[in-house]
Amino acid sequence: MIKKGNKISLDYEGRFESGEVFDTSEHGDHSHPLIFEVGSGRVIPGFDKAVIGMKKGEEKEFEIEPEEAYGKYRSELAKKVPKSALPPSNMKITEGMMLMANSPDGVQFPVRIAKVEREFVVLDMNHPLAGKKLIFKIKILDENVKE
Repeated sequence: MIKKGNKISLDYEGRFESGEVFDTSEHGDHSHPLIFEVGSGRVIPGFDKAVIGMKKGEEKEFEIEPEEAYGKYRSELAKKVPKSALPPSNMKITEGMMLMANSPDGVQFPVRIAKVEREFVVLDMNHPLAGKKLIFKIKILDENVKE
């Protein structure tokens, strides 16, 4: 049975309450099983907790509340800034566009353009999945992956 410290591999499908799939190990960008050490903090807390006690070949579907996923949506992380504060670019700025920003200590992180006005944009620094309940369907492929 899976416990903290096991290195596991699994197939997964993640979807929203609407049924829309937002990520899967079957195709797209992540067309391979997810491999991680349970309890290492590499996956969201609710996902880590859900696999504990499972075993190879077992399938499970579970929901993760925002607090155990990417956190609640925090409105204070959406900031209105002048367009002139954005780096010069020949790209058209549109709602939903993702940009990379730098923290004061030089770490890059993604920000989403939430709104475009004539002279300003609203930059949203929340994780794109913040505030959302996530539903996962998983199948454990191996509960003790060797390097």
